Amino acid sequence: MTTLHHTRQGSGEPVVLIHGIGHHGPAWGEVTDLLAQTNDVVVVDLPGHGRSPAPTKPQSYAVDSVLDQLEGLFADLGLGRPHVVGNSLGGYFALGLAGRGSVATATALSPASFWTALELYGITGPQLLTMKFSTYSPEPVLKLFADREPLRKLSMASLYAHPERLTPERALADSLNLRRSKGFWPFFVRAATRPLKRETPKVPVTIGWGDKDRLLIPKQARRAAEKLPTARIETLPGCGHVPMLDDPQAVVDLVRSTITAVERTPAAVTA
Repeated sequence: MTTLHHTRQGSGEPVVLIHGIGHHGPAWGEVTDLLAQTNDVVVVDLPGHGRSPAPTKPQSYAVDSVLDQLEGLFADLGLGRPHVVGNSLGGYFALGLAGRGSVATATALSPASFWTALELYGITGPQLLTMKFSTYSPEPVLKLFADREPLRKLSMASLYAHPERLTPERALADSLNLRRSKGFWPFFVRAATRPLKRETPKVPVTIGWGDKDRLLIPKQARRAAEKLPTARIETLPGCGHVPMLDDPQAVVDLVRSTITAVERTPAAVTA
């Protein structure tokens, strides 16, 4: 039985949403409700994030173990081979599931692992650490930054092109979640100290990248196209690293177009 916390709503073909490092299920915002109009939507908290506990032996934060835990959730919920959608670290795991062939399709939004060392240590790493350490401020300070739009825009600029669209309540909840996420450091250290392996997808894959992404810069989309030539690469105009807030409808349209790819490539479904 999986220990991963999840929520579920809607009916239809199952779609599983996987958030990024330091985030949690509510990061999907309106995307969840929009997809639930046509699909059975499961929103999962990664190990040590949100309401999911830290993994206990034999499970761990290792990539293969996390993929096993996600597949265990699919089995526990009777999802079969669902469609998966992931953002950032969640996008990396979505691609890992596509490489295993344990999902029907994968949509990855600014997936991790297509960086260079300079980008990882000079851009992504410092921004993630700045966000993480800032959450250790006293809660009244975090609330001040959440409540005042100029400060909210400043503190959330690495994640969103339009942080002003984040409500003060969501901004504070996200900051507190990042502070409390026990899984942040294990995932961060693994990403910073060892290459994240990639397998050739066995199912239809779409990679969406916000052209305003400041955390994993857009040029990494070109690298993704080179590394995964069978994947469809799409730009998300006006979106930052977490496009679910910036343009939820664009994210939903991308997911639905990926799902229809199963019909265009039936051989991939049985791979």
